[in-house]
Amino acid sequence: MSTSANELQFSGLARCLVSEGLLTKEAAQQALAASAEQKISLISYLVNHDKIDSRIIASIASQEFGVPFFDLDAIDISALPTKLLDEKLIRQHHALPLFKRGNRLFVATSDPTNFQALDEIKFHTRLNTENILVEEDKLSKAIDAALEAAETAMTDLLDEDLDNIDISSGEEEKPPEDTSDVDDAPIVRFVNKILLDAIKKGVSDIHLEPFEKKFRIRYRSDGILYEAASPPVNISNRIISRIKVMSRMDIAERRVPQDGRIKMQLSKNRAIDFRVNTCPTLYGEKVVLRILDPTSAQMGIEKLGFEPEQQELFLSAIHKPYGMVLVTGPTGSGKTVSLYTGLNILNSMERNISTAEDPVEITVEGINQVNVNPKAGLTFAEALKAFLRQDPDIIMVGEIRDLETASIAVKAAQTGHLVLSTLHTNDAPQTINRLMQMGIEPFNIVSAINLVMAQRLARRLCEHCKKPADYPEKIYLDAGFKADEIDNLEIFIANDDGCEHCTRGYKGRVGIYQVMTISENMRALILKGGNAMELAELSLSEGINDLRLSGLLKVKQGITSLEEIDRVTKE
Repeated sequence: MSTSANELQFSGLARCLVSEGLLTKEAAQQALAASAEQKISLISYLVNHDKIDSRIIASIASQEFGVPFFDLDAIDISALPTKLLDEKLIRQHHALPLFKRGNRLFVATSDPTNFQALDEIKFHTRLNTENILVEEDKLSKAIDAALEAAETAMTDLLDEDLDNIDISSGEEEKPPEDTSDVDDAPIVRFVNKILLDAIKKGVSDIHLEPFEKKFRIRYRSDGILYEAASPPVNISNRIISRIKVMSRMDIAERRVPQDGRIKMQLSKNRAIDFRVNTCPTLYGEKVVLRILDPTSAQMGIEKLGFEPEQQELFLSAIHKPYGMVLVTGPTGSGKTVSLYTGLNILNSMERNISTAEDPVEITVEGINQVNVNPKAGLTFAEALKAFLRQDPDIIMVGEIRDLETASIAVKAAQTGHLVLSTLHTNDAPQTINRLMQMGIEPFNIVSAINLVMAQRLARRLCEHCKKPADYPEKIYLDAGFKADEIDNLEIFIANDDGCEHCTRGYKGRVGIYQVMTISENMRALILKGGNAMELAELSLSEGINDLRLSGLLKVKQGITSLEEIDRVTKE
């Protein structure tokens, strides 16, 4: 009699699980109390805490309550009628609309006793609701996937004010005459949303890629590409044409690459520029948009990631009245931001600063900036010649690519001007050799160059979810740590699952630098024609950390992971 009374204190599914022997009465009572405290369903609690397998719960509940059981793996998430309910209602009741037949809506739930959810969905949709039982863990994943897909679906953009964003090409050209095919509201809203989402998420590039059976949109965040949306492939040409119209390209020309620019006015005081490039591929034009945010060069030198002695060397070099400062590294390593951080420090009423770039990525008030245009005869070399006739104090050359540009830059540095520029080499010592290979004489190099800085960008570990690492001693030694460092070494790894604050355990990036000044010993070696290996050995002996050692220092400080340093400094 007492047993029956105790069993009756459990209602619905809990009583069923106890009677089937899957839970003891004590465990069921504890689970009910815990789920109520956490404000989640009993099934969610049991599955999340690995008490019972979700498929077993669904199978037993289906038989007990006479509700049909369905496997969510067999359904196309993108085809679900999620627009019938708002996100708040779906998440609140942990219920997902599966399909609609006439005036009946079939709803997936993991709890057959969740009658309140069905009643509220019936009230909001004015449809008769039918319960379909699914597995709890699969339902959670399906809800996340369905809502994520719906977030970038064109049908869900109707409620957003995406029509009236102030967008221009930043040029005075007249727009193309016939743009009716790409100016319809859904396409306009969708493209505007893609651009706004990218800005909000802090991404650096947007890739739109047409394939035979798929149209993929990817964002590059902290140097890593990930898929952001996958619109229907049959509208890919309209989306790409819309972007070409916005950037004042020829929408009829699809056989050759084109360059353009978009300016998006977010507020009275903030505008974001996009540098746009198209390239014809097998299944259509691929478009890449580089987001050019002027605020990226105004964050202050202390936030770049310099060690104190490196920052002091850099500041000392840019404050000299003449000479050359070279920054080197691969594309996307932050060279432009480093140079503009220096230019912002130097930008004052007393100085005449001119830059030549291909193209200008960051616009700064008070600096005379020139877009080079080789087709029109305006090369880096021609721009430099013009600058030297305009009473310059500081010149920035976007990149030294050839002997003529290098020669003019060196002469400018020798004749009382500060010259900042970039090269594409792997490290600082190789930069000296590259100039020699171009044809610059060693005696001109030693008299012109003040400092050479190589850099990389490494992802920062998320402070909220990073985990302590525990590697074998051999891993530390192979990485470059010294034997006497290992005992007291505490380093961290990324949490692959990430958290609400980050992406896969990383948030933001930090600079890794090799800051090499030209010492007397270095000058002597350069004049002897020393190679990059000899220059590298000398710089190390003079206490200059190479990129690897600078990276390991960031690992010891807990800023980034050993895996990330391996990725960005691997040779």
